[in-house]
Amino acid sequence: MGTVNVRYIVDDVKAAVSFYTQHLGFNAVTNPSPGFAMLSRGDLRLLLNAPGAGGAGQAMPDGTNPEPGGWNRIQIHVDDLDTLVDNLRLAHVRFRNDIVRGNGGKQILIDDPAGNCIELFEAYERT
Repeated sequence: MGTVNVRYIVDDVKAAVSFYTQHLGFNAVTNPSPGFAMLSRGDLRLLLNAPGAGGAGQAMPDGTNPEPGGWNRIQIHVDDLDTLVDNLRLAHVRFRNDIVRGNGGKQILIDDPAGNCIELFEAYERT
C-alpha cells in the first residue's frame, strides 16, 4: 500500500512533536511553521495541524473550527506493551483505559497532548 498519511488536529504542535518523537518512535520530517509538522514512523506519515493553521486547520463554511480529540485513532504495533506502558506512566502520559486483552493481542489507549487517541497494540505470537 505504501505510505499512509493521517492528519491530527492538535492544540500545540510543538508539544505534539515532542510527545510523538520522545515516546512513540516518530521522526520529524518537516516543521515549517508553528502551526504544522509532519512526522513519520515506518510507512505512516502523521500530519499535525493547529486549528486555524494552513488549509487543514481552517474553519468549515458554517464556522465550525477543527478540534482535537474523539475516538478515531492510529494503531501503533509494539513488541512489549507492558514495558512501554510502564515507561509512559512514568512520563505521565494520559491513559484512557487499562490494557485490554482480545483475540489477536492486547491493547491500550493513550492520548497525545491535544487529546487525540492512539492505540498501542501488541499481537499475540502465532504458533
